[in-house]
Amino acid sequence: MPAEVRSEYPGAVPLRYLERAAGRLLRAAGLAEAELSVLLVADAAMAELNGRWLGRPWTTNVISFAQGEGGAPGAGLLGDVVLCVDAARREAEAGGVGLHRRLLELLVHGVVHLLGEDHEAGAAEARRMEARERALMDRLDKEGIMADLCINVDHVATVREARLAAEPDPVQAAVLVELAGADGVVVHLREDRRHIKDRDVRVLRQILKTRLTLEMAATDEMIAIASEIRPDIVTLVPEKRRELTTEGGLDVAAHEGHIREAVARLHDAGVPVSLFVDPEAAQVEAAGRTGADCVEIHTGRYAEARGAEARDREFEAVVAAARAARDLGLRVHAGHGLDYRNTARMASVSEIEEFSIGHAVVARAVLVGMERAVREMLALVKGC
Repeated sequence: MPAEVRSEYPGAVPLRYLERAAGRLLRAAGLAEAELSVLLVADAAMAELNGRWLGRPWTTNVISFAQGEGGAPGAGLLGDVVLCVDAARREAEAGGVGLHRRLLELLVHGVVHLLGEDHEAGAAEARRMEARERALMDRLDKEGIMADLCINVDHVATVREARLAAEPDPVQAAVLVELAGADGVVVHLREDRRHIKDRDVRVLRQILKTRLTLEMAATDEMIAIASEIRPDIVTLVPEKRRELTTEGGLDVAAHEGHIREAVARLHDAGVPVSLFVDPEAAQVEAAGRTGADCVEIHTGRYAEARGAEARDREFEAVVAAARAARDLGLRVHAGHGLDYRNTARMASVSEIEEFSIGHAVVARAVLVGMERAVREMLALVKGC
């Protein structure tokens, strides 16, 4: 990983938040290929490091150790940043901000030091360093640190259709999803209408206060429906009548012309487009050529992997695909098969900006209620 965050602090720290923050910070600084090491310590450890390396045996909030000449941009190890959690907590309380925010500010300060800036070199240098830090913080604030979570309510409709009844209503479920704090709702309108119906999509478009993602095949019928309803984004997915759920990503490489045409038609209607793809370089590259705005990386192989070695291999495939997509200027979403055991690791990948999770949340909601099920997944994705 480009950024490694370790903790020697004897208490709880927002590790996942800082892992994502460090990755996004490197990209914002134009150092996507660089590596950064971040260490979290307490007052005593920070004082010991200061005394050993800098000749000042007292605690400070942050220190940086550059590798190479002035942290010149490029690949390889940029350097090490050490953050004192105790000092950050004191400063956060004094400044009326949260600990997450103060740690982010100190991380930015430390990285800017690694880039060769030094506020102690003079007034002009201090102003230049402050301006650089402010620009990076502004960009991070604009992009956000943690990924969004959108909940797929298809399987609420699956239960409804098991009895061909009116309940449970996926529209009502979507309201609870929003009340629980999710960032959006996902539905898949299939050609055979096996669960979600046209009525569901139309009502959701009218009532949702967050955003609606419509998953669909790239057919004339579905493009016409999406062009009329205009969801916040369409995700084009492959579709087979006999499958229980979507079994893999779109083969964009094999059907690039058809998908490019579908993307163009949806864009003409003012609808952004994401493509659901397997974590393979050829598929990501083809997606970039279609004019799509985003890819949703299929995480099914990662979710289904058995054994640590297989899980690691599939995880790295998703990471590589996410980085390749970002390099092409595509937004990156991820989903399929993610649950309460495997999501936290994926949520640390800073390139992924949104997760789409459905079955695991609906399954837990049967036992604990929709709002609690959503909040528990939010805690995994947001790291809080």
